[in-house]
Amino acid sequence: MASRKKDGKGSKRRRKVLPGNWSVYQRAGDGRWVAKFKVEETGRYKELYAQSEDEAYEKLQQALFEQKQGVLATGPKQTVGKYLTQWLEEVHKPTLRPSSYARYHGLLKNHILPALGHIQLQKLTAQQIQTFYTRKLEEGQSASSVTSMHKVIHNALANAVRWRLVTHNVSEHVTVPKETARRVQPLSIEQIQKFLQAIQGDRLEAFFILALTTGMRHGELLALHWSDFNFQEMSVAVQRNVNYLADANGVCHFVEGEPKTKRSKRKILLTRFAVDALKEHKTRQLQERLRAGDTWEERGLVFCTRVGGYLLKPTVIAHFYSLLKKAELPKVHIHDLRHGVATLLLSLGIHPRLVQEILGHENIDTTMSTYSHILPTMQAEVAEKLNTLFEGLI
Repeated sequence: MASRKKDGKGSKRRRKVLPGNWSVYQRAGDGRWVAKFKVEETGRYKELYAQSEDEAYEKLQQALFEQKQGVLATGPKQTVGKYLTQWLEEVHKPTLRPSSYARYHGLLKNHILPALGHIQLQKLTAQQIQTFYTRKLEEGQSASSVTSMHKVIHNALANAVRWRLVTHNVSEHVTVPKETARRVQPLSIEQIQKFLQAIQGDRLEAFFILALTTGMRHGELLALHWSDFNFQEMSVAVQRNVNYLADANGVCHFVEGEPKTKRSKRKILLTRFAVDALKEHKTRQLQERLRAGDTWEERGLVFCTRVGGYLLKPTVIAHFYSLLKKAELPKVHIHDLRHGVATLLLSLGIHPRLVQEILGHENIDTTMSTYSHILPTMQAEVAEKLNTLFEGLI
């Protein structure tokens, strides 16, 4: 064993037994052991703390090995919260659509940072992440939501490894809850009739009629401008989506961005039923504008607040649920109105490729996999038509 020598400050320092600029010594103040070595990449010294001499040597040898392999964490110490915020704003945001950024921002602000933000990045463990996921599930978050949180954490830590802030991605060692597909519950023809009766005269009647007849997404409907409509041609151009972020003071900032996919930018022909509803809606909106006077915010929005501003998605969803209750209908998801359009079109024998274009799906596989539950009925109709054909040939 190497001999000890005093360093002049009352601490005991070990002689070198491995090549390189390093030392191991015990601090006089608290008795902790320190492994100190020079980081080749920065030229600065890094200290590792341990409870025993053997542990200090183990940490030192591991650090020197990682440095040799090029995987040593050399970045500054910081919390998970500070790093994740920087990663999202400076690294990931430029690559995201506004809707995706809004979702990531919400997951960080409402879930990840309150639970893990205070932990030192280099001390974050797989066990802490696993406990976080378990707690979220117990709080009532869906497996899909927790999986989204995992994607944020995993992508951010993968970047931290590239930046040499941590040696490895600890989120790779956790178990992610298995997602189960949400059961689609499109309204039947009879239920649609009841719903239409319940929304007659409602200030968002045209919103729901468009949802029922075009299959547009919630965010696409809220981003519609009057200039998107061609009433002579009876069509609407879907060109944007809208999302919002709430700042630290709870103030919402709305952002218009590109629709979900490239094919989401599309033109949809309207029914006369929808056009009539839109014209009535425009008349009602002009009356609201007159009542609002100077408080009106002119944005050219089709569906807006009583002073012309953007509508919040949660506000529209809550109103939708109240209308379902009024119609004595089951509480379905607002997105099921879109599913209902696709289900109805496919059941009427409309070609899936055309349904794909109307819904704005990126590819036909998405359309067919989402609405595969309709295929057995369609196959039965095909079999019946074939029976009729061949029986006529005999």
